[in-house]
Amino acid sequence: MEDARFFDLLLKLDEDVAAEARDRGCECGGALHSARYVRKPRGGPDTLNPETNIRFSFCCAKEGCRRRVTPPSLRFLDRKVFFGVIVLLLPILRDGLTPARLRRLVERFQVRERTVRRWIRFWRETFATSRTWQATRRFFATPVNKEAMPTSLVDAFSLMKDPHGRVAAVLRMVSAAAP
Repeated sequence: MEDARFFDLLLKLDEDVAAEARDRGCECGGALHSARYVRKPRGGPDTLNPETNIRFSFCCAKEGCRRRVTPPSLRFLDRKVFFGVIVLLLPILRDGLTPARLRRLVERFQVRERTVRRWIRFWRETFATSRTWQATRRFFATPVNKEAMPTSLVDAFSLMKDPHGRVAAVLRMVSAAAP
């Protein structure tokens, strides 16, 4: 996670999703104008591009509507303070960690062990019961073990040899589950 290039990839993927949302326009038929805003996510490397902290959002231009449209993001999972990739990978790393390694991760990412446990509950309870997961899980050739999430979920993408691509694929699926 020290390499900012992966975060640049997630930014590019988010830009593509945002462009698709903007092209679709508002439900009322109005055009969408940019209404992006800055987030202050934790967990990324110090060398991140400042654009990485921008959350893409749009506002309807039609008077009387002004509805906000915020497309799903691979960088930000709902209202979580940490980057989505951190919420995905730290619980995976925790499963095979010694207490000393866990302490180093907690120090490096400035996240409490209690928060990592909460993220594990997110994967195993909230995400595992989401409509997105209920609709998607049947497409996996190998069943994903709910009690071993998120590790088993990333493992389900094992045919993808590029680890960044695997993580991005999981984040893409999960971002659709975020409200």
